[in-house]
Amino acid sequence: MFMADIAGVRVLYTGDYSREEDCHLYAAEILQFSLYFNSEKMAKIIRRLAEKTPEVGETVSGFLVKKAFTYQIMALDDLHVFSQLSTENISQRITIAYSGAFGVLKHRLKQIFESVESLPDEESEGPAFRVHERLTVKYESEKHISLHWRSDPISDMVSDSVIISILLNLILITSYC
Repeated sequence: MFMADIAGVRVLYTGDYSREEDCHLYAAEILQFSLYFNSEKMAKIIRRLAEKTPEVGETVSGFLVKKAFTYQIMALDDLHVFSQLSTENISQRITIAYSGAFGVLKHRLKQIFESVESLPDEESEGPAFRVHERLTVKYESEKHISLHWRSDPISDMVSDSVIISILLNLILITSYC
């Protein structure tokens, strides 16, 4: 349904592609009205985020949850209380066949990454180092190394880069032998 202005006469056109004939009403027969919509949205801050009242202009970080036309901002820890969603931490581990020198691998990764730090032997059972405080590379045996990390987008990107570096290092080792 729409309003058309034909030769100075306003006509309401109601075409619905049905078998009924179209109905044309003249402007004198049409009541005018206006609808106003408020586009403001309001969200409640609940549980742990609501313990401290934010100042004007202060940023509040949390999850925005829409439930039955209401919005709530909550902390990650409160998500399972107010919704059927749950969160889990995923630890990942991959073991890669690697026959090169562990020190050479550490040196190559130091050239790529800003932070590569050795771990004490008490913390890891054998030689190991940590990349960007997110990923641990351990020497498992003469033919294997393992990578351990907590899954999140940044740690996953770091692990992908380290895995590619390890595989490229293996290609370099085998091409010179």
